Amino acid sequence: MTDPWVALEPGTDPVERVRLLRRAHEAFTEAGTVPRPVRSVVADSWRRSARAGVVPDGTARVELTDGDLGSYRAEHPLARVMPLFRELMGTFAADGEHLLAVCDAQGRLLWVEGHPVTRRQAGRMNFVPGARWSETAVGTNAPGTAVAVDRPVQVFAAEHFIRRVQPWTCAAAPVHDPRTGRVLGAVDITGGDGLAHPHSLGFVQAVARAAESQLALLTPPKVMDDTVELTALGRDEAQLLAGGRKIRLSRRHSEILVLLARHPEGLTGDELLCALYEDESVTPVTLRAEMARLRRVLEPGLLGSRPYRLTAPVESDVAVVERRLGTGAVAAAAAAYAGPLLPGSGAPAVVRLRHRLADGLRAALIARRDPDLLADWARAAWGEDDLDVWRALATVRPTAAVRARLEALESELSAPGGLLRHVPRGRERPARP
Repeated sequence: MTDPWVALEPGTDPVERVRLLRRAHEAFTEAGTVPRPVRSVVADSWRRSARAGVVPDGTARVELTDGDLGSYRAEHPLARVMPLFRELMGTFAADGEHLLAVCDAQGRLLWVEGHPVTRRQAGRMNFVPGARWSETAVGTNAPGTAVAVDRPVQVFAAEHFIRRVQPWTCAAAPVHDPRTGRVLGAVDITGGDGLAHPHSLGFVQAVARAAESQLALLTPPKVMDDTVELTALGRDEAQLLAGGRKIRLSRRHSEILVLLARHPEGLTGDELLCALYEDESVTPVTLRAEMARLRRVLEPGLLGSRPYRLTAPVESDVAVVERRLGTGAVAAAAAAYAGPLLPGSGAPAVVRLRHRLADGLRAALIARRDPDLLADWARAAWGEDDLDVWRALATVRPTAAVRARLEALESELSAPGGLLRHVPRGRERPARP
């Protein structure tokens, strides 16, 4: 095989290849060995699938339905290029009795469109919008493996890890954020054995590149002259982008900007005093001096007074997380959450907001029962002692490592002085610079 990413070279007998692959699949599931002619990309994927606990007789699980699915899709960046996907692939999918599918970076199918008969057939194995088709959930498959390895891939017939998917062939390519390079998801074509041709792999790769070009045109520059952006999650000292200039704020100035960004209508001096200081003896003179210093740091005219307010709209990472949570886009909210809000701050209003944001997100993650999102939280610095999240993770991904960590946490909880260790908001971590 000259190209390991192509499922079948021209001239290969697909019937004979299917027979050999089924025999190899049985050998792997029974003995853990991968005989030829299994491609290296498929062999590696089978091994990852087995380590993730995927079973060959399993099936995909639908995680997003109805309003949750609609809200998540509306917020997802790939929604902006769905018209392009339909234009480039829709007719090909319908005429060829194939399916056009688009998944997110966690392998959840967001759109599945194409030939109606093929859609009904695919629905029997839960190849439907809202179902998770990540490699860790259903094993080797083109969209899931494409986002796992971050490159275009074909999966032919019995190369699929789950047996009920083995009658199908698919080709998928990841789509990246043109600004950051982050994987946004993948575009996939699914159907019969004819898709194992090298042209289908090149086709989806070209479509993915066209989508990235379209996203680059649709995405405005990160910072415009009139844009003010505040980054305060996961750091003790916030960063402000204003007028094309990055400003690193002191801790007190960070607290003030976070609060003013939350209150575009402004806050009086008394309101700011109560929000910032636990010590009621702090005088208005102290606050006025602090605001004068902040005004010298900021762009001219950005900080108004009577009441204290920001004179330009501010987009904060806190607001992004809250907005995504409010629309049910939990995965997108988790992706935007870089850590606790100003974790070293003791300002009463900031502490309340920090707890409310973290508690709201972790509750949404626990309710969603998404193993990948729960694992991301549990393995982050702010979630490594979060007993509730580890318990939720153990119910959906009961691996030996997860069970061992959960047992250790429960043992610590039962030990003297360990009662509060499962409350993540009470155990702040050192912030990143």
